[in-house]
Amino acid sequence: MKYKNILYARFIDRPNRFVAYVELDGKVETVHVKTTGRCKELLLHGCHVSIVKTENPLRKTQYDLIAVYKKGLGWVNIDSQAPNQAMKEWLGKSPAPFENITYLKPEYAYGKHRMDFYLECGPRKVLIEVKGCTLEAGGIGYFPDAPTERGVKHLYELADAAGKGYECYIAFVITMPGVREVLPNVSTHPGFGIALTEAMKAGVKVLYLPCNVLPDELSIADFVIIK
Repeated sequence: MKYKNILYARFIDRPNRFVAYVELDGKVETVHVKTTGRCKELLLHGCHVSIVKTENPLRKTQYDLIAVYKKGLGWVNIDSQAPNQAMKEWLGKSPAPFENITYLKPEYAYGKHRMDFYLECGPRKVLIEVKGCTLEAGGIGYFPDAPTERGVKHLYELADAAGKGYECYIAFVITMPGVREVLPNVSTHPGFGIALTEAMKAGVKVLYLPCNVLPDELSIADFVIIK
């Protein structure tokens, strides 16, 4: 996926999870932060960020924060909508391990929740739940960045579906360069790690999706499956 009309600014502060202040062309601008994650190790005062102007002239915040440059790592995409869009574009190419996709439906209702993708590859019926990973330490990704009860519920729904014959994946779209592995961030949310272990025992597969990341672009470059 590629953004149009990217601008570059310097990050100043994030007073709450919804907005941030940046310096753009010598002026302080209020921008919408498109992630609910903490991103404390990324959003440091003075760091470089990329932003995009909204197409809605009536919106209170006229810019969206898209990516941040982390020293020693590179650009990290923090747009919470980007992982699903990148996944949709990737699946549209019928890549391995999902060759010959004959049916693809985003936001598929299963149980009490909606899974990000349902697809059919011949007789295979596949459910995929996508999680964007922006947190890195020592070359390893960690998820979640903040507690996610919703993410835990999705894992248990996937485990249930796996027991009913679906091929199920929890897919970590890694929106930063050079990271190919994601571990559960048990220090932030121990329950997510427990749920992931139980889901894998039930047959849910873990899919790591390293990305090519630019300040104005995000695309899935490869995949690693952990069974």
